[in-house]
Amino acid sequence: MTKAPKIKNSAYEKELARMQIELVKLQEWVKQTGHKVAIVFEGRDAAGKGGTIKRITEALNPRICQVVALPAPTERQKTQWYFQRYVQHLPAAGEIVIFDRSWYNRAGVERVMGFCTETEYQEFMRSCPEFERMLVRSGIQLIKYWFSVSDDEQERRFQKRLTDPTKRWKLSPMDLESRKKWAEYSRAKDDMFAHTDIKQAPWWVVNSDVKKHARINCIGHLLSLIPYEDLTPDLIELDERPAQGGYVRPPMEDQTFVPDLHATL
Repeated sequence: MTKAPKIKNSAYEKELARMQIELVKLQEWVKQTGHKVAIVFEGRDAAGKGGTIKRITEALNPRICQVVALPAPTERQKTQWYFQRYVQHLPAAGEIVIFDRSWYNRAGVERVMGFCTETEYQEFMRSCPEFERMLVRSGIQLIKYWFSVSDDEQERRFQKRLTDPTKRWKLSPMDLESRKKWAEYSRAKDDMFAHTDIKQAPWWVVNSDVKKHARINCIGHLLSLIPYEDLTPDLIELDERPAQGGYVRPPMEDQTFVPDLHATL
């Protein structure tokens, strides 16, 4: 199959700006209608999930659209029902919640790295489809994305992180260990899809070898799944500011200002 040419930067920026306006409309519709949306982002390390989430959320109100990226469970949480710490983050009416990795940790990293027992893993595979069907029946629109990146492209991104000081923090010990287990993660993903690709909440695969393509494709698809309408409020007209009375500002010299570093550049 012939690969599509890479999108030009100008076209990408223009389309992304258009889509972000649509996302704001979607947000307003969710707020006004009380719709509940939960979006799961999964995929290999360095597959581009975080960059796509950032483009989705950067124009949205964080009180309406929240990102949940949970750390490793505490010792107490390890004794809870597995889904318990995720349930508290599910959306209420008028909210969108994006899970930057989710309960599928059990089917992925926990399975491959041996952080769960075989019994716990099998129980997850049995429970997860029923858990998700229950969420859908409760009125939550559950959308699941898997970001797929090739071995060569993932390795290129890992190598780039080594030389970019702003991205080096992304290379955790777990990432370095997972780099050695490509085949194991592939098998885990295949098994996960076999059990959890259900009609009520199917997996949508995003080809993410080209990050800009992945972002545009994913956001466009997300917009197509939610039946939003343009409920943008009417333009607000600002009244004339009233006179400020006899207020007099204190002397500027009495305040401590941040130094003007730009003046030295």
